[in-house]
Parts: sequence; structure tokens; C-alpha cells
Amino acid sequence: MLLHQEFIRRAKKNGKKLAIIDRTTEKRITYSKALIASIILANKFKAYKDGFIGVMIPNSAGSMLSILGIVMAGRVPVMINYSTGAASNCEYAQNKCGFKTIITSRALLEKIGCRLVSGMVFIEDIMEKVTIKDKLQAALKTKLPTNLLLKTVHQGEPDDNVVILFTSGSEKDPKAVQLTHKNLTSNINDVYQVLEIMDKDIMLANLPLFHVFGHNVNFWLPMTRGITAVSYANPLEYQKVVDVVREEKVSLMVGTPVFFMGYLRKSRRGDFESVRLAFTGADKTPDWLREEFFKKHGLTVYEGYGCTETSPVISLNMGVNNRPGSIGKPFPSVKVKIADINTGETLPAAKEGKILVKGDLVMKGYFDDLEETSLRIKDGWYDTGDMGMFDEDGFLWHRGRLKRFVKIGGEMVSLVKVESVLTEILPTDVDCCVVEVPDFLKGAKIVATVTQAIDEKRTLTDMAKRLSPIEMPRQFLVIPDLPKMGSGKVDFRSVTEMVKAQLSSDSDMAEESSAKRKNKADKK
Repeated sequence: MLLHQEFIRRAKKNGKKLAIIDRTTEKRITYSKALIASIILANKFKAYKDGFIGVMIPNSAGSMLSILGIVMAGRVPVMINYSTGAASNCEYAQNKCGFKTIITSRALLEKIGCRLVSGMVFIEDIMEKVTIKDKLQAALKTKLPTNLLLKTVHQGEPDDNVVILFTSGSEKDPKAVQLTHKNLTSNINDVYQVLEIMDKDIMLANLPLFHVFGHNVNFWLPMTRGITAVSYANPLEYQKVVDVVREEKVSLMVGTPVFFMGYLRKSRRGDFESVRLAFTGADKTPDWLREEFFKKHGLTVYEGYGCTETSPVISLNMGVNNRPGSIGKPFPSVKVKIADINTGETLPAAKEGKILVKGDLVMKGYFDDLEETSLRIKDGWYDTGDMGMFDEDGFLWHRGRLKRFVKIGGEMVSLVKVESVLTEILPTDVDCCVVEVPDFLKGAKIVATVTQAIDEKRTLTDMAKRLSPIEMPRQFLVIPDLPKMGSGKVDFRSVTEMVKAQLSSDSDMAEESSAKRKNKADKK
């Protein structure tokens, strides 16, 4: 299936139905109007060079229609993260993928204080140049029989790239992930096979489209299946999002645990009465979040698991196949195996190892990075870089990133486990992140960062009841604002660098103080 062509089929079939309810601009767009707009934009985008076109527009009808227009024009959208370092992200994407044009919004640049980058084209200017003739020609074209209309847009093959998305960069420089029509379609088909999604469903679409979770589940899935997407630009405006869910009678919600925590705090009983299905992903969902959501709203929050490189969903808890704490069972078309980190041997149930994935959901590869692609994909198996295990009933359990394991005293220690225990002990208004830093004597030590000062002695006493001595943090540091990615996940790389810098500064101050004391002693 070619995604843009499937959108056209659905738009022709559901012309009067609402495709996008844009709660940022307060526009309501039917499928017929969405089809007309995307055809107009496709004609405009054909003026730009073949290949990649950058897109940096917040979640809105404008961002969705721009992507549709780009793909219908035979170009490939490169999605750019505007949440932090927007200008540098634009230049990084241009250099990495070798393109110039970036479709963005003047209003966005003003709001986030982003400087102008060479190659930027404003969507506001494009829309101002749309003439009555453009509108009439596009409207007439949509009246063509579906088969003829499909021939007027880009054809292509299922293995063609449909988007370039960047990895989070929480551990190293972002990689450009090539996802194809086949990749995203595979995931959409599995979602429909596993979930009971209905034509009348209304999906909350507030996850950033530069993140794979938002791009496929919040955008392509509703647009290719003819359901209504309710877009909102900022998922961090928790009260507004809760109001949108209640007012638009949203029935499907997906998000990260961080976002659901915010919704839980800002919501009242009845706000989620219309929601049938709610799913979290991109990070571990704490038990207390599931429990409190059910207690307050009678709504079961199901947890899933995926990666940018897998389009994204690999496994999901759902209905009778729900085991809280696990990350569910693999999707029907997905193969998953657990491999020994040293030998690569496939491990049986209850044995922990690397999570490997195979299927049509696995990316084509990293753009212009054959070496990294070959390291991560071997014989069709994608190495997620995550540790996990299957239980006896076939549920997958996530144990954390392999890079978030540290060897101390000859034993592998999971920083995710330490972080999970600490999270449950801390007050609900205190966030944390556990990192590893070099240690001269033991090779490495564990440092826990918290957003507020805490009772360290009491916290360590409580942690010692559940962790072994080598798993215990050796130091606590206060970082009021933990840096986060656009998805809401903590930026571990930035936190680690901040911790190293703070420890180095403390060490320098200690040495300076010691030197002063020595000088005073010498003078005496």
C-alpha cells in the first residue's frame, strides 16, 4: 500500500466526514477539503528540487496537509525537531541528508525564538499565493474517478522512503532513519488486526510528527483509515489537552508516560468518559500511573513498546493479552527473539538478553550510514539495543537499554531498575534520572539526579530494602530542570554531561580549598 494513495481512496469515500479537527487554529477540515488542500500543496511543492524537503511545523492541519502534499509530489519529508535547538536541528538535517528547502511556520519561529536558517520557506507565504484558479483546478481534479485521480499524483513503490525521522540523540548524535510505505503500512495493519478500531473513532493527535509515535499512529493511521484526528500543537499543555479530549469526545489516546502523568494531575472525573482505548509507549510506564488512572477514571492504560526504526510498535498489551508491567505480546507480523549479549545465541523464556526484531516494520536503514546500518541489522534482524526477556506465556518484558547497564564489581547493574525503585520512593512531584559516571577506583559509579532536595539518608534506607549494595547510588545531585527530548523522555546524554561537569566543578573547588588550607598551614 502507498500511504498517500490510500489517503486519496479514503478521502473520496468519506468526503463529508471530518478528517482533522485542529484545536490550535480552531479549524475543522473534512476529507474532501483535506484532499483539495493536499493537491494544491503537492503542486506547489513540485517547484522544489527532487528528493528531500524538510518539515518543521507544529501539530496542526497545516503540518498534516504539508506532509501529504510533499509525498503526493514525489518528495520525501524530513521531519525536524523544533522542541529544542530548532535552528541547529535544521542545519544538522540539511547537512546529513543533503537538501536545502525546509517548510516551516513564521509563527513557530517567533514563538520559540528560532533564527532564520537558509532554505526556510514559510507555509503562510505558500498559502497566500494560492489563487482561486489553484482551488478550482484542485477541486475539479478531486471529482475524477478514484483510479484516474490516483494517476495524477506520485506513483512509487512500497519500498520507497515515505519519511526520514531522526533518532532521539539521547545517547549519541541523531541518526536519519529511512522508513518506507511498507514499513509504516505493516504497523498500521497490525494495529487494526489487534485493536478494535471503528470508523466512528476520534483520535487525539497531539504527539509531535517528528517523533515516530506521532508520525504513524497520530497521522498516517487516521488519514489512511478514514477516522478523525484531533490535533493540538503542544502536548505539554496538560489542562488544554484534557479539555480538548472532553470537548471533542476523543475515543483513542496514545502518549508517553510523562504526558499521561500530566493529564492525570490536571483532569477531573468524567474528563475521559469518551475514551475507549489509551496507550503509552516510548518509556516505561510506572505501576502507580496505571493504578491511579484506573482509580480516577476507570480507564485501563495499556503499555506498548517500539522504536523509531520499527515504525514504531513492536509489542502491545491489550484486552485479555494484558499483563501490567510487561510490554505485551509482539504484533502478529512481527518476529522477536532474545539473544545472548555475548554469543548471539537465542535464549529461552525467563532468560534476559538483547531484544532482536524482524519483519516488514523494520526500517530500510540509516541514511548515508551503511556502517551503522550493518551493525544494527543482520540477516533481517534489527538489534534494538534494549535488554529484555519473554515469560512462559509469551509476554515481553523490557529491562532497559543495554547502554543503561553498567558493570560494577564484575556484575551488570541496570540503571533503569535503580531509577524505577527511586521513582516509586520519591514524592510524586520529584523527578529523577540515574546515570553512570567514571570512578577511579571501581571503574564506574551510580549517581542519582533529582529535581528537588530530598532526605537522602531516608531515601537510601528505603532503596536498600529492594536493591543490592552495588546497585545503590553513591551520590545525589539536584538538577531542577532535567533536560528532556520532544517525546517527554529524559535526555540521558545531557544529564550525564551535566553530572560530570558538576562533579568536576565540585572536585576543583575541593582541591582549591585543600590547597588554601595547606598554604595556611605552611605559613604557620
